[in-house]
Amino acid sequence: MGFRAVQPEELEWITRPHDPGEPARHVAEYSELAGFTHTRGNLWRYEPGARGRRHREPTQEETFVVVQGTLTMYLGEPPERVDVPVGGIVHVMPGTALQSANHDDVDLLVYVYGAPAETERAAILDPVV
Repeated sequence: MGFRAVQPEELEWITRPHDPGEPARHVAEYSELAGFTHTRGNLWRYEPGARGRRHREPTQEETFVVVQGTLTMYLGEPPERVDVPVGGIVHVMPGTALQSANHDDVDLLVYVYGAPAETERAAILDPVV
């Protein structure tokens, strides 16, 4: 088949590990559902106050597309704060330290697209926030 459409009702939201009392992040993984072979893509939902793990991808570039809310990213060394509203994007090259967060009081939805599909694990770094 030359295409695959994924409908919202097909998504399974997976809650990522977090400490008790800490706001959660949830991910809907598109890659397998859509049949991605050379890339990966996920829809992330961050509850107000949630933050991702600071990390560095060794070979994969990533593009973050804000669908709802405001994405805050801490990029590079030393970390630089970048706030991105709905419709904005952040493109991050391999080897760049990054951490994402939702400092807003509403849920954040962000589509994250990466290429090439990762073959190595990201290096986990000390958090900025």
